[in-house]
Amino acid sequence: MAVISSTANVEQWGIFEVALQGSVEGNPFLEVELSAQFRHKHRTIDVDGFYDGEGVYRVRFMPDTQGEWSYTTRSNQAELNGVEGTFSSIAPSANNRGPVQVANTYHFAYADGTPYKQIGTTCYAWVHQGDEMEKQTLETLRTAPFNKLRMCVFPKHYAYNENEPERYPFPCLTRGSSKWTGSWWGDEKSGWSFDFSRFDPAFFQHFEQRVAQLQELGIEADLILFHPYDRWGFATMDAETDDRYLRYVVARLGAYRNVWWSMANEYDLMRSKTMADWDRFFRVVQEADPYQHLRSIHNCFAFYDHSKPWVTHLSIQRSDLEQTNTWREQYRKPAVIDECCYEGNIPQHWGNISMLEMVHRFWEGTARGGYVGHGDTFLHPQDLLWWAKGGLLYGQSAPRLAFLRQILEESPTAGLEPIDGVTTWRWHGAACAGQEHEYYLIYCGRHQPARLTVNVPEDEEYRGEVIDIEAMTITPLLEPIVRGTSVTLPGKPYQALRVQRVH
Repeated sequence: MAVISSTANVEQWGIFEVALQGSVEGNPFLEVELSAQFRHKHRTIDVDGFYDGEGVYRVRFMPDTQGEWSYTTRSNQAELNGVEGTFSSIAPSANNRGPVQVANTYHFAYADGTPYKQIGTTCYAWVHQGDEMEKQTLETLRTAPFNKLRMCVFPKHYAYNENEPERYPFPCLTRGSSKWTGSWWGDEKSGWSFDFSRFDPAFFQHFEQRVAQLQELGIEADLILFHPYDRWGFATMDAETDDRYLRYVVARLGAYRNVWWSMANEYDLMRSKTMADWDRFFRVVQEADPYQHLRSIHNCFAFYDHSKPWVTHLSIQRSDLEQTNTWREQYRKPAVIDECCYEGNIPQHWGNISMLEMVHRFWEGTARGGYVGHGDTFLHPQDLLWWAKGGLLYGQSAPRLAFLRQILEESPTAGLEPIDGVTTWRWHGAACAGQEHEYYLIYCGRHQPARLTVNVPEDEEYRGEVIDIEAMTITPLLEPIVRGTSVTLPGKPYQALRVQRVH
């Protein structure tokens, strides 16, 4: 019997896994094909398996429906072919709400319908820093406000990233230089070589452990599949290797409900890839993923065409968050400004904005119907920057982002939509988002009006609260708000007004 182990009962949106014993001859990564068909009543779902080393083959499956499931494996190896079994999908536990999906065109929700209000952060290479620091990162995240983490599958070659990882995704044949020389193109490989015909299962076992730990913390793992910052040759693999890598990653990690797919970080800096390559990568991932996790791609300068059908949402690098609603309307998809510069003090311009500027940009994007991402880039004697390696947060924006997250989670479940005409001051910088006839969140940004006229609909009464985004205070207004009410504000920057209907 080929079966080593299988799961008897698994939660809805949990992971069922069957492990099979098979051949170690030749190169199983290239020569062995394995998949399984899962059945529930009238439905059938095909899922690819993968080789996990030492003769062990696995198939993972995330059931989206409770009840009895059966499966049959298919393989070009007799001992792996035709293996059958059954399991039960049971009710999800309290913290299991399923994968995040697009909801109401511009927003997100978990599969059970619970709204997902994204407050993201970036730790590109945190899984490549060794157990001690990785555990420190998880402890930091445990009390941080972030519910999404952008992270690279491949290690990163860049300033503050000269340390080598303990593991690589492919077997290393020759070691090269780790020196950062100021070039990120990855064309020369710096003396490194790898066997790209095989994967290193230990690398992926470690990686998926960290993804599972993020899941336990309620954090979505936004997995960056390619990036240009490379000294090992991972950014310049040939098309066949690229596609095989993508299918392997999807087979291993697709059953984790907290996974998002990001085709690349700063895709437009990867000189060896064409636009046709990026289109193909999207299609490979889309076709290999039976669960249709969220998919996007991150730019440096030029936007990818987010209107293409395989893109589920925008992942943007821009600092002009006043354009958030323009991007939403252009592509009619959720707009996530994952990189709007980082709180820190490094010499690079993108990594030295203040705490208040970081928080301001979150509010600016929020009040224009979008979602925003955080980063922390403070100089450290050992180059231990959160944005690169995780560890500790040294900035002061996180508590204020927790405050924003609380406000978002108290906002309408349908999401915040940009609304014009709520203040007579709208042409001079105020932004407003909400649900008409129900809720308005007005943000004044760097402006400091002492009075603001609010134009709620006729014959409706609202209550108002003044929000200080830096002090994290909420001050109720004593008088109700009706159409034309002139509200007194503190007359200083970074104030917001929350207006909620009473009658």
